[in-house]
Amino acid sequence: MRSDENILTKWGLPVVALFLTGTTSAHDPVFGVGPHVLYKDGIEIHAGAHQEKSDERTTESEFELKYGITGDWAIGAGISYISSDSHDGTEKGRGPSKLFTKYRFWREDTFAAQESAAIFGQVIFDDGENNHHNVKREDNDYLLGLAYGYEGRKWYRWASVRHRFNADAEGGIERPDVWKVDLVGGIRFTPSEYQEPDWVWMLDLNGEIFEHVSQPNKQLGGEQWFSSPGLMWTYRNVALKAGVQFSISDNLSSDQKGDDYRTLIEFEWHL
Repeated sequence: MRSDENILTKWGLPVVALFLTGTTSAHDPVFGVGPHVLYKDGIEIHAGAHQEKSDERTTESEFELKYGITGDWAIGAGISYISSDSHDGTEKGRGPSKLFTKYRFWREDTFAAQESAAIFGQVIFDDGENNHHNVKREDNDYLLGLAYGYEGRKWYRWASVRHRFNADAEGGIERPDVWKVDLVGGIRFTPSEYQEPDWVWMLDLNGEIFEHVSQPNKQLGGEQWFSSPGLMWTYRNVALKAGVQFSISDNLSSDQKGDDYRTLIEFEWHL
C-alpha cells in the first residue's frame, strides 16, 4: 500500500470527523468569546444562567436564538431574567434584551486544525424591568469586539478583546466604559468521533478594565482579573458548558466592589 494511503487510513477518519462535525466541535469558550459562527441557514437555540457574588448575589438567566445568514455571518437576539439578592431584599424582573452579530473575516484550515478570526457587536437595550445594581440607564449600551481561535484535535486556544460603551445613568450620571480581555487554553485529552461524547477542558484568564469616572460621592475605575476553569461537553449537535471565575487580582477604586466569584452554565442546540 502506498504511503499516502497509509496516512489516509490512520488519519483520514479523524480529519473528516473534525470538519464534518464543525457545528459541534467549533464552539466559543465558556467565559470568553471565540470566532465560531453558524453554518448557512443554521439555527442555534441557546439557554444559560450566570451568577455574580459580591455584596449582593445576582443571577441572570438568558435565552438566545441565533441564525446563520452565511457560513461566515450570524445574527441573533436574546432576552433575560434577573434576580438580585442583597441586604435590602430580593429584586426580580425581566432583564435587558439584546441584538448581536458576528462576522468571521478570516479562516485557514490546516491538517486536522482550523484558525479563524471574527468581529462582533451587540446592542444591550435599556428595556429591562430589573435594573442591575439599581442603575437606570438613559440609553442603550453597545459592545464591539475582536476574537481569534485555534481548534485542533487535541489543543484549543482563543483570545478576544471587547469594549463596552455604557450609557449614562438617569440624571446624567456617568457610567464607566469597560474593556474586557480574554485568553483561553483548552485541551481534549481523548480525541473522539462524531458518534461519541466529546470533552474539552479549558482555563481562562479574564480581565476587566474600567474607565475612571467621577460620580456624586463616588469614584469608579480600575481593573479586576479572574482565573476561570471551564468544561465543554458536546454530543453531535448538542453542547453543555460550565465554569467558575475566581478573582485573582483586584485594583478597583475603593468605592467600587468587584465580584468575589462568578459561575456559568449554558446549553446549546444546533438545528
